[in-house]
Amino acid sequence: MILAVNIGNTHITFGIVDGKNITDPVMNIKTDRKKTAFEYASEIKQIFTLCGFEKVKIDGCIISSVVPPMTNIMKKALKLLTGIDALVVGAGVKSGIHIFTDDPGSVAGDLVAMAVGAKEEYELPCVIIDMGTATTLTVIDEKGRFIGGAFMPGVNLSLDTMNEGTSLLPKIDLAKPKKAIASSTIDCMRSGIAYGYAGAVDGILDKFAEELGREPATVVATGGVADFICQYTKRNTVTDENLLLKGLACIFEKNR
Repeated sequence: MILAVNIGNTHITFGIVDGKNITDPVMNIKTDRKKTAFEYASEIKQIFTLCGFEKVKIDGCIISSVVPPMTNIMKKALKLLTGIDALVVGAGVKSGIHIFTDDPGSVAGDLVAMAVGAKEEYELPCVIIDMGTATTLTVIDEKGRFIGGAFMPGVNLSLDTMNEGTSLLPKIDLAKPKKAIASSTIDCMRSGIAYGYAGAVDGILDKFAEELGREPATVVATGGVADFICQYTKRNTVTDENLLLKGLACIFEKNR
């Protein structure tokens, strides 16, 4: 069994992978830069017990991270928890995917892991849409190369900014707007988020197709709000909430 961990800006996601199977449930805790390795190890141990994983034998650990100060803390926490030195996705780690960007070393580990997962599971060329704290759209071309993409603020980040930066707009949850031309403040906000982000995604995908010289064979979406936004886009989209963990497991196997 492999313990795969992704450290995101908002949450840390971790799951137990058995071969190609992600064991249910996939677990999340809040990213807190003030916590120590001992505190994280204790918290993860409690969650394992709660989920019935306390007797699972972990054979290896792998980490991807977009929060560099947290990486070594989590590595120490996993060492305390499992006795294993975790593999950290980064320079020198074999991924099985060629990164054709201006600065390959700057590509975040989570994007690499998702690219590996997409290359293993989906028809190429493929566009990966990750809707987390940021919304990222990245492209794997028909040769299986990571060639770049586009980033924009995430849905929840935009909602928070709109609420904090204005006096009259309330904090709202994500919900289906009644119609595009909304007639209440809350529905106006919901319409803007739902159709605005869907339109932005469609527009970026149109430009990607133009530069690729063809439509992508697959568009795969992941992240907390992927299902919500992608229901309003024009293209058929596959939702894969465990794409990142699958990619991490593949990378671990390539580095055994």
